[in-house]
Amino acid sequence: MANTRELVKRLKAVKNIRKITRTMELIATARFKKAMDRASEAAAYTQKISEIVADLSQASLSFTHPLLEKHDSVNNSTLLVLTSNRGLCGGYNGSVLRNVTRRLKSEERATDGNLTVEVAGKRGISFLKFQGETIDRSYTNFEDNPLFAEVEEIADRFINAYISGKLDRLEIAYTKFESAGKQTAVLETLLPITQLTDSSDETSKPAGEYEFLPSAEEILTEIVPAAFKARLFKCFLDAAVSEQIARMVAMKRATENAQEMIGSLSQQYNRARQAQITGELAEIIGGAAALE
Repeated sequence: MANTRELVKRLKAVKNIRKITRTMELIATARFKKAMDRASEAAAYTQKISEIVADLSQASLSFTHPLLEKHDSVNNSTLLVLTSNRGLCGGYNGSVLRNVTRRLKSEERATDGNLTVEVAGKRGISFLKFQGETIDRSYTNFEDNPLFAEVEEIADRFINAYISGKLDRLEIAYTKFESAGKQTAVLETLLPITQLTDSSDETSKPAGEYEFLPSAEEILTEIVPAAFKARLFKCFLDAAVSEQIARMVAMKRATENAQEMIGSLSQQYNRARQAQITGELAEIIGGAAALE
């Protein structure tokens, strides 16, 4: 009886776990749909505004924007890392942090001068602290629904630092959302703005003729920072939707594994119960035969 009682307890525990993982899977699915809609909308806006900036930068203008100009030397650089606040999302954080670890241990860091690290997400903060890295700024307010106003504050600080010469390069480590079935952990350079349009877009056309109103300089002054803010915001949105996809997949697998375990434990219980009943019947038959 002790064996069957233990199996019953394990069955109840696994069934409770299955309920939890199934619920988390459904929650992640709902959040994923909302996050994917926002990421898709931001992708279209970011792509279009980047194309406009690219055309303006290729036009025969007598001026440019500081965010488009590469500094002569890299003395101060910043690495921004986007991770999650919560776990149970498979290898989502691990993929990003592996890129960060390689970057921090690369030979390139020796030539970076002063490299500061900023981290969004409790998982990344705890990992880098455990690795002994100094974190200059940390953010824990970004979840599955990052707000543009919150990202804009960070973007404005980076813009001012780059224009004033306090920042020479900005890199970001995050998970890029490409489709519902493909998300890739990447390390990209956002400042200086070098790649304005998607490299996979082969339909890009040469810059056309523009008429500027009120002036080309005023338009470029406004649109270049806007393009950078949109691109940084898209990184946060990509990270958010990728996290929900990873959690959705992880919880789906956990639910399936729990279901398989329930089937295996049920078979073990049935066998143990059958053996117990068979033993009891044998005892009854033996006792009846002894009384004859």
